Amino acid sequence: MRDDDDDDTPAHCGTGKTRLYVDAAMAAGGDVALDKDQSHYLINVLRMGEGERVLVFNGRDGEWAAEIAEASKKAAVLRVIERTRAHQPLPDIWLLFAPVKRARLDFIAQKATEMGAAMIQPVITHRTVVSRVKDQRLQANVIEAAEQCGLVALPEVREAEKLDALLNHWAEREAPRRILLCDEAAAPGGAKASLEALAADGGRGAPWALLIGPEGGFDAEERAKLHARKDTVAISLGPRILRADTAAIAALAAVQMVLGDW
Repeated sequence: MRDDDDDDTPAHCGTGKTRLYVDAAMAAGGDVALDKDQSHYLINVLRMGEGERVLVFNGRDGEWAAEIAEASKKAAVLRVIERTRAHQPLPDIWLLFAPVKRARLDFIAQKATEMGAAMIQPVITHRTVVSRVKDQRLQANVIEAAEQCGLVALPEVREAEKLDALLNHWAEREAPRRILLCDEAAAPGGAKASLEALAADGGRGAPWALLIGPEGGFDAEERAKLHARKDTVAISLGPRILRADTAAIAALAAVQMVLGDW
């Protein structure tokens, strides 16, 4: 068996390490009281005890090594020891998507987090079937994915908003962020060239918002409104029909590769 000191796993890889997100300030020597669920997970599920170490992060101050200072069946307290990694901000790419059924919504939140989206927001279109989204559930999926995948930053989770309202206020609230419209009616084959042209024009590392439509696609009125905007670029996701959750992840991969930090 290898000692942890001999482990050559990259520092950003969370595999095999117990990591927890805690919404608390981090400083060496400080104590962090865990909530009931986290305490139960450490003490009763993982059967960890006083003196054992975990990694913690709050999405702002990097990643820290901490030691279990107090352990009981109902509560646990961590003592922060030292910072193991500095904060690493996410690329400034947002994911705006029409919500889908629960399991697939969980999938989108988890995978978008893993792939480095800086913000995720459900957007209600004319053809959106699922109109009620539980923000707490989205946030829980984001946290779980970040814990498992070694992230030290969390994407922001915003409340669902109607597409019309979002677009009406976009210029005053979000400029100069541009919108990448994944348009199922766009001619296939040109997405790579379009993204590379944007990168060559200073788009790599710039703020972007990737917009994914509902299962039935954008209606004619929405598509016309989007195409008429000067801050919107339409791209195709290829010649095959994709489910909404597949489209979101495929689009994020393509955009991260050309305009993000991959």
